[in-house]
Amino acid sequence: MCHHTPACPSAEATDHEAAALVAVHADQGWALRCNGVLTFDDTGEILPNGTIIAPRRAAAATASAAA
Repeated sequence: MCHHTPACPSAEATDHEAAALVAVHADQGWALRCNGVLTFDDTGEILPNGTIIAPRRAAAATASAAA
C-alpha cells in the first residue's frame, strides 16, 4: 500500500504506528496511515484485515500525566 521510499512499516509490523499519515480527522478522533491502519485518539487501532487492537488506556494516561 505504501509508495514511499523507504517504505513505511507494514500493518503487521510492531512499529506500524510509524507509517505516514494519509488522512487525519482530529475532529472525529481518528487518522489513517499509509499502511491501512486506522489509529484513534484513545490509542485503539483497526488493522486492514479487521483486527481490532484495544486502547492502551493505562499507557495513554501515563503519557498524559508526564506531559
